[in-house]
Amino acid sequence: MFLSTRNKERMALIEKGADASLFATKKNHRSNLTLKFGMLAVGIGIGILIASILESYTILDEEVAYPSMIFLFGGLFLIGNAMIEKKDKVEDND
Repeated sequence: MFLSTRNKERMALIEKGADASLFATKKNHRSNLTLKFGMLAVGIGIGILIASILESYTILDEEVAYPSMIFLFGGLFLIGNAMIEKKDKVEDND
């Protein structure tokens, strides 16, 4: 039902001379989700690595080092992902 209605609407717009760019589908948001989870995983991995180094070579306790570094680097990579998505959105609008 949805597809036939959408097709009729499109045909009516084409008959009236509407621009074909109206029918362009938006970018797949699934790739953005994959990028977001990928960057989060990398951030967590780097956080664990840095926490291990800090625990070994400083007086920082394990209970403090691991959660703080995981949240710090995971958050930084999510902020980086938001910047990438914002840049892509601006480029798509141009």
